This record gives sequence, C-alpha cells and structure tokens, in this order.
Amino acid sequence: MLIRPILLTSFLLLPLGATAQEPVSVVATVGMIGDIAGILGGDCVAVQTMMGPGIDPHLYQATARDVQTLNRADLILYSGYGLEGQLGEVFARYAERVPTLAVSEAGIAREELVATDNAYGVDPHLWMDVSLWAQIVPAIATQLSQSAPDCAASISANAATYGDQLAALHDWTGQTIASIPQTQRILVTAHDAFAYYGRAYGIEVEGIQGISTQSEAAIADIRDTADLIVAREVPAIFVESTINPRTIQAVIEAANQAGQPVRIGGELFSDAMGEPDTADGTYIGMIYSNTTAITQALGGTPAPLPAALADWAAQWMIE
Repeated sequence: MLIRPILLTSFLLLPLGATAQEPVSVVATVGMIGDIAGILGGDCVAVQTMMGPGIDPHLYQATARDVQTLNRADLILYSGYGLEGQLGEVFARYAERVPTLAVSEAGIAREELVATDNAYGVDPHLWMDVSLWAQIVPAIATQLSQSAPDCAASISANAATYGDQLAALHDWTGQTIASIPQTQRILVTAHDAFAYYGRAYGIEVEGIQGISTQSEAAIADIRDTADLIVAREVPAIFVESTINPRTIQAVIEAANQAGQPVRIGGELFSDAMGEPDTADGTYIGMIYSNTTAITQALGGTPAPLPAALADWAAQWMIE
C-alpha cells in the first residue's frame, strides 16, 4: 500500500478560501488516478493508492490491509474497463455503501476505445493517450466536489488548470515522437500496453505479450518479435517497470543471433508510475519520461517543453 499525503503543488491554483471540513479519505487503485485526485483536491483530500510503483494491476489481489483501508474510505476511485481484473467485482459491492467511481468508464466513451479480444472487449490502458486520460478529470472533479462540497470552487479551478497542462503535454508528446525518423518509428515492448500511445502519437507498437500479463509470452511470440526486429532493423526495445525483463532479454538474444544488434532503450512506465516524490511519480512525469526515452533511443530529439508545463518542470528541476 502506497500512502502519499497529497499537497496542492505550487504550479496549481491555491484553494479559494479555507475550509473546516476534514479531508476526504480517497482510495485510488493506481497512481495515475491517485495523482489526479490529489492535484484536484489539494488539502481537501487525503489520497491513498493501493498499487504502488512496480505493481501490475492485472494480477493484483487485495490484501487484508487493503480491505481495512477500503472500509475506512469516503470515496473509492478505480479505472474500470477490466484494468483491475476481478477487483472490479469487489468495487461493485463497495459501491452499495460508499461512493465508488470507475473513472475511465465514467469519463471516456466506449466508442473511443481500442477493441481487443479480452474479457471486457477493450484495452484498459487509456492513460497512454493524454487526450483520452484528460477526459477523466471532469468525472473525478465532480465526484470530489460531491464528497467535499466546501472545496468545490477550488476543485473546479484546479481541474481547469490541470486540463490545460494535459493539453500541452499531449501536443508536446506528438511533436516529440514526430522527430523520430519514420523508418525507426516502431516501439517494441514487453506487453501490449501502448496501443493508445501509438494511435495518438503516430508510432507503430508491437507488444510481445497481449493486453494482460496473466499469461506468459510463448516461444512463438519471442521468435516473431525477433524476426520483426531483424526485418525492420530496430535499434532498441524497451522493458517495463511492472514486467519481468526476461522476455525482452530473450528477444534481444534471438535478434542478435540473427545478426541484428538491438539494445534496451530504457525502462518504460506502463501499468504503474515511478517512485513517489519524484517526477516519474506523477502522471505528467510518467508520460514525459516514457516519451523522452522512446524518442532518444530511436533517433529523435525531444521538443522543448511548452510554457504550460514550465512550473511542473521547475518543480522537478527538469530543463
């Protein structure tokens, strides 16, 4: 259990007036949701994230401590669309007695999703497209305002500011990926978590495993990926922070044996953010880190950060 006291950072608007209301106890399943809840709510919320850095939400099983935390929650936020696996059934039961919101399902229309053959029929990795993930901000803001009505004005102001930052991040990501030479614009990762990223930012994506990590990659998957790397002369492939790197290592060995030198281009954040109190431990930082690593490893040059992200960059001493 990752517990992060969330304070309103300097790059967002301050709460409009003090409130005597106790902070709302918010439990979020993943950091990408918890980060937004904390930014919007500021001092009016106390956010706890169930799944911290390096944790795979597809495989996560609630602990006794999680149950205790959920029992004390004033508000539960989870993604939905199958990201949390069987925990979705648990949250449906909690919804009978505590406000509970599947933020992706509430904020993002199903017709905007990538169809898959998994049990839910859609790819749940929506945060990989910043313009899609930004659509959950109003849904979270509305729910927080209902739980903390004295803070509704500051939540609304923070949501507007954060929405502007996400719009700037989306544009920057597209510009940065576009700097990669077209022939090298292919992203090979351990599992298929980057389909929305590829669709939004114009980069071909190949995952060795499927959408979920519940099954291991087959020998045929490794061989097919290695053949693709050889045929396309891919210079770098990527490990993920929540996935054992042995599958990637097997692909590298197979490609090298076939005469194509390929290296690990860096570690990407797919199903979880980085460590708390770091730039990578924010949603903006997660996308920034991934995009910078991908672009530099594949021969591109990151674009300058836009003015809307200047305060975020200064906070984390990013030039």
